[in-house]
Amino acid sequence: MDKRDYYEVLGVAKTATPEELKKAYRKLAIKYHPDKNPGDKEAEEKFKEAAEAYDVLSDPEKRQKYDQFGHNMGPQGFPGGGFGGGHGFTMEDIFSQFGDIFGGHGGFDMGGFGSAAGGRPRKRQRRGDDLRITLKLSLEDIAKGISKTLKLKAFAKCDHCNGTGAKDGTAFVTCPTCHGSGTVMRTQQTIFGLSQSAAVCPECNGDGKIIKENCTYCNGTGVQHKEQVVSFNIPAGVADGMTLTVKGKGNAPMHGGVNGDLLVVIEEIKHPELIRDGNDVVYNLMLDFPTAALGGSVEVPTIGGRARLKIAPGTQPGKILRLRGKGLPSTEGYGTGDELVNVMVYVPETLNDEERKLIEQLGDKPDMKPSDSVKDRIFSKLRHIFD
Repeated sequence: MDKRDYYEVLGVAKTATPEELKKAYRKLAIKYHPDKNPGDKEAEEKFKEAAEAYDVLSDPEKRQKYDQFGHNMGPQGFPGGGFGGGHGFTMEDIFSQFGDIFGGHGGFDMGGFGSAAGGRPRKRQRRGDDLRITLKLSLEDIAKGISKTLKLKAFAKCDHCNGTGAKDGTAFVTCPTCHGSGTVMRTQQTIFGLSQSAAVCPECNGDGKIIKENCTYCNGTGVQHKEQVVSFNIPAGVADGMTLTVKGKGNAPMHGGVNGDLLVVIEEIKHPELIRDGNDVVYNLMLDFPTAALGGSVEVPTIGGRARLKIAPGTQPGKILRLRGKGLPSTEGYGTGDELVNVMVYVPETLNDEERKLIEQLGDKPDMKPSDSVKDRIFSKLRHIFD
């Protein structure tokens, strides 16, 4: 079954502000919350559907990709894979990630709704910051796709303490707040009344232990600034400003966890002769008058080479000649664009006496003046261009 539009799911306009999105999601989450609808599978699916929609639309980068590609945006920022994956959240994911929507703190208390997800509260896994770089690409690179290997500096796990921040990776003591359990009990007022729930210990982040003596190499942070070598592939057809995600190649978090991502922002290098228009490229061809009138053959640049183009006699300024398949491939796999050759005719700016006389003689010939039908045809093309 096709997924519903995320804006439709939340019941908001495409221009909705972050505050309007949050308000709409909270209303749906309360309506379909499992504590209010025990055993109702349909309500559970709507609860997950709303969470997935809010997850995408509340994130500016995900929202921009969704607005551009719809549900065809893949899991690493590349088109073709789809968001979510059939409501790609467990109930624990939702309560952990969006606990603040319901009045929880940090998302560890199942959003203040008790233990509908069941089991021991799950600690929030630490995640490192994303690393963002700009990558300049020529049209030739974009046309064929390219593999890149770069040296980047990022925070990496400390080798001496294995990222824990403790001396030798072992200098820990039992957490005095949770006494090693990793959880604390909390009572709070929710929309359903008083609720007592187990929450991840804020002192040790659920580990049950804290550092007794810091690692001397990383000063207890668990990370060191290092140079790393990263290899990744750029698919053919990417566009200027597009952001591609390389999973797990960003900064490591302090005291262990998962790395952030490497965000690669594409910057297209301007081609000296070709102009990009979506998947097509445009070349402005300047013909001399004799070639335009008599016809001939000219050479034009293409992406990665040159091509010979036949000019028919009587070719008019503004005519578009198409070289099929000489454009850029679609990132969505929908074929390849064309090269559009826009014909212009050069009118000499200065003439000597002999040239002037020859042109004056030609000017008296009837075929040198446009007929009404020719005028209408040319003006019709011009109107189409300006429209």
